[in-house]
Amino acid sequence: MKKTASILLTFIMLFSVAYSAPDLDAAVEKSVQYINSAVPSPNVSSIGGEWAVTALARSGAENQQEFFGKYYDNLVKKLTEKNGVLHDRKYTEYSRVILAVTAIGKNAENVSGYNLITPLCGFDNTVWQGINGAIWALIALDSGNYISENTEIRGKYIEKIISEQNPDGGWSLSDTGASDTDLTAMALTALAKYKNDEKISTAVNSAVEFLSNSQNENGGFSTYGTETSESVSQVIIALCALKIPQNDARFVKNGKTPYDNLMTYYDGNGGFYHDTDKSGSNQMASEQAFCALVSLKRFNENLCSIYDMTDVKIQDENANNTGLSGKNPDINVPGFSENRTFSDIIGNSAQNEIEALASRKIVNGKTDDIFAPDMPVTRAEFSALITRALGLVKAENVKNFDDVLADDWFFTPISVCANYGIVKGISDTEFNPNGFITNQETAVMLERAAKICGLENNISQDGARDILAVFEDYTASSDWAQNALAFCYKNDIFSDDTDLINPKSNAARGEIAVRIYNLLKTAKLI
Repeated sequence: MKKTASILLTFIMLFSVAYSAPDLDAAVEKSVQYINSAVPSPNVSSIGGEWAVTALARSGAENQQEFFGKYYDNLVKKLTEKNGVLHDRKYTEYSRVILAVTAIGKNAENVSGYNLITPLCGFDNTVWQGINGAIWALIALDSGNYISENTEIRGKYIEKIISEQNPDGGWSLSDTGASDTDLTAMALTALAKYKNDEKISTAVNSAVEFLSNSQNENGGFSTYGTETSESVSQVIIALCALKIPQNDARFVKNGKTPYDNLMTYYDGNGGFYHDTDKSGSNQMASEQAFCALVSLKRFNENLCSIYDMTDVKIQDENANNTGLSGKNPDINVPGFSENRTFSDIIGNSAQNEIEALASRKIVNGKTDDIFAPDMPVTRAEFSALITRALGLVKAENVKNFDDVLADDWFFTPISVCANYGIVKGISDTEFNPNGFITNQETAVMLERAAKICGLENNISQDGARDILAVFEDYTASSDWAQNALAFCYKNDIFSDDTDLINPKSNAARGEIAVRIYNLLKTAKLI
């Protein structure tokens, strides 16, 4: 009896060793080698193309510039041949390419003169593919916090995704089909950024529960009754985007995590099998598994998720993102720090710009989850925003104001702004730091900030009136502000999407974010 028990224990131990998951870092390294071998010339393709490029770029693998260069050259060639049209109906082609382009540090808004973001601004064309189109369009737009021409498009995609969630918490490709794990995981990946929004949180939690309930006893997942490595790969990517660890109790079955299951498909040489038959490594399965491995590696290292590429330095091939020739050398615009959003800006016309600045820690929320885009901004707060936006720190030989004391939180930003001539007081002795800044005051300060960024205001008095004459209330603006207002409208720092300037109305936080973003963009600083 003891001998039998001993044999059984030995068998169990051997079985456990035999099925232990390979080391993650080693698997990633092998996958890098596999991709380099299997994809000698990456092209615009769902296999041997964007997924391979994206995963390779996000893996942190060294010495891959030749690989990325081949892909980019092939992409430019195809865009040139097709006059910028990747596909007439399948707009996931654009989404997939945007991810790859962004991952390698190129600007998807300007690939040899073609703006790949523009097609995704058309809702009807994008959702021709159904929910899949909306999912990947949202992921692509968010990958680099791209500013869409259609300011409402993100909200529309989110609404589309939420509206098609099934009662069981999952999603399906067809309107009447049963929920499947692949699409549900993809939807979760798209919504992960917005999970703190109350409405979206409900949908996310329901979908997570669906995936947990759908998980097989071996830790894997099936789609329409067939267990595949691609299914578990998509789940791993989604969980990492949601910051849910592999050992979360909801996703451990019989001691097996999704990662454990994925590695049962591993061939040991960087490739992965498609299904449990293991009839030979499958390139599509291998590329998707590589994405999952990279997602998990980045999760473990507390890095941005695989499709959150706000940590990538984007270089426009035709733009100088270091600024204009006449900029002050003290300017040092912050780089991306982390992907940020707020529950109360989703669908807001300023959402994209707020997120872009928040991801650089230029603007902050009122709380971790609330931005309050409609709240007015004080003169002191605006001074702080400008100093952070331009990375200015020098505060020398500045005029003292009676209402700006050395122990006030705003002493330094106001002093810095005054040092560079960006702000002045409302009198010789007062700054009015807690007074709300008006639209025309904002224009004046931004025009001064633009000057140290290398932008010159050469607008005459008559020219200013010509520019402002299209607005019904331009005569309500103060004489001292009209030239600056004209400058801001001419250079697209102020939006002209209404017929009113409202010059003496208080500027809101969302409006300020848009204007600061536009200044940085116009000055080629981002």
